[in-house]
Amino acid sequence: MTTTHPAPTAVHTIPGGPAAPGGIRRLGVATVLGTLLPPGVACAEAFGPPPEGPLLGPEAEHIKGRTPRRRRQFTAARTLARTTLTALGHPPVPLVPGPGGAPQWPEGVTGSITHTHGYTACATAPTARLASLGIDAEPAQPLPHGPLQLVTSEAERHHLAGLPAGRVPWDRLLFSAKEAVYKAGYPLTRRWIPLAAITVTLDRGHGFTAHHPDLPDAHRGRWTMVQNVLITALVIPRTEEPAGQRPLPGVDAPR
Repeated sequence: MTTTHPAPTAVHTIPGGPAAPGGIRRLGVATVLGTLLPPGVACAEAFGPPPEGPLLGPEAEHIKGRTPRRRRQFTAARTLARTTLTALGHPPVPLVPGPGGAPQWPEGVTGSITHTHGYTACATAPTARLASLGIDAEPAQPLPHGPLQLVTSEAERHHLAGLPAGRVPWDRLLFSAKEAVYKAGYPLTRRWIPLAAITVTLDRGHGFTAHHPDLPDAHRGRWTMVQNVLITALVIPRTEEPAGQRPLPGVDAPR
């Protein structure tokens, strides 16, 4: 099942949250990514050429000397990231990669970025609402046999063989889901693990169940395919809900 073509660039802000400068909320266009994530997450995405925008000092220094393609990816991700941070009420700040390669988000913010050919996206949320989140985008094409063997278990390959053949490249989708789980887990564990250590079970209803070896319990993620791009997302709730705050719809309640 595929999603209809979205607007080339769209922003999804927190329901009931403050309007950001530039009238982000007034765009009135929900993002594809936003449909995979619960309320309280600010999302921005772009289909087609990567969006352009200015880099702040430390960012420009970090990316200096890289290839034009990498600079475009880096700039696009920071442009969308600052859009989401504005929606959360944060001023523009440099977003330089940390030790794990992900942006170093402002205090009180968790987030994730992704880019693939023809698609760039970012999602951020207050850590008062979510412990962490991860998003990933991949081309809707089969995964080469070699990488598939490296990132999956025999049980997962058996699971893939039982899924219906058709337009969805289930092997690439499994890889993308694992990437999203890894991105969500790293800020909490600060430890690199191979994707093969993460187990994922896909379902046809645009969801998946994931187990991270360093995190308790299983977590539910969501996926979609649009314009030949696979998009996956997973959130990790806070272990303790702040007093007076209800669990986010679509997110497992804390145990």
